[in-house]
Amino acid sequence: MTDQPLTPPAGQPGSAPGQPGFPTGQPGFPTGQPGFPTGQPGVPGAPVAGYQLPPGYQFPPTPPRTKKKWPWIAGGAGALALIACCTGALTTGDTTDSVATGSDTPASASAPAKATTEPTKAVKAEATKKAAALPGIGDAVKDGKFQFTVKKVTCGKKSVGSSVLNQKAQGQFCLISVNVKNIGDESQMFAGSNQKAYDAEGTEFSNDSGAEIYANSEAETFLNEINPGNAVTGTLVFDVPKATKLTRLELHDSLFSGGVEVSLK
Repeated sequence: MTDQPLTPPAGQPGSAPGQPGFPTGQPGFPTGQPGFPTGQPGVPGAPVAGYQLPPGYQFPPTPPRTKKKWPWIAGGAGALALIACCTGALTTGDTTDSVATGSDTPASASAPAKATTEPTKAVKAEATKKAAALPGIGDAVKDGKFQFTVKKVTCGKKSVGSSVLNQKAQGQFCLISVNVKNIGDESQMFAGSNQKAYDAEGTEFSNDSGAEIYANSEAETFLNEINPGNAVTGTLVFDVPKATKLTRLELHDSLFSGGVEVSLK
């Protein structure tokens, strides 16, 4: 920008000679160059103190400052680099585990296989040994006020009851005929819901009380109180998967009794 030379009004001291309206004898202004101080040649637009700008003069507007985008770009690039670094570290860790185990599958995925197989065999062997040492079918056993004698076991039944009133099995019904005698000094009810059955792996099965109603339709005394000295015969019903083989029965005279086991083999 080139400022216009300022022309001081008449009567202002310090003007160079040869300019009308300005007194002479004031050094500091070269002749014919009003508005420029001595010793600063060729510097346009340097106004002298005390002078006023011409009427209507305006300074040009200052251009707006632009924000620099490079800090944001640099920050984004740094974040992407950090994510890439972390992802690479995780991938390297997985690869290291796979190499250490000699396969593409991490070691933790294949390790438990052997651990779950051996205990199952051990439990099955223990259950078989235990069942072999138990009283069997036809043996009288006691728990609390009751004496039990398992008479017969029949599995593979698809339904129980009559052709009109019956219930179908989810898997198969195992029917266990049991004689129950009250050896106590007061009456006691035998409840099928207190009885439990087990297979060779030790899996516990609860009886099907609804199916027992149809299976014992002709033995009403089995669901009633048994007086001291009396004995009744009824059928316990267990709904188990088709491939299941029951190996032992746990009989109770009440919900909180210790129970007694009988082998079903």
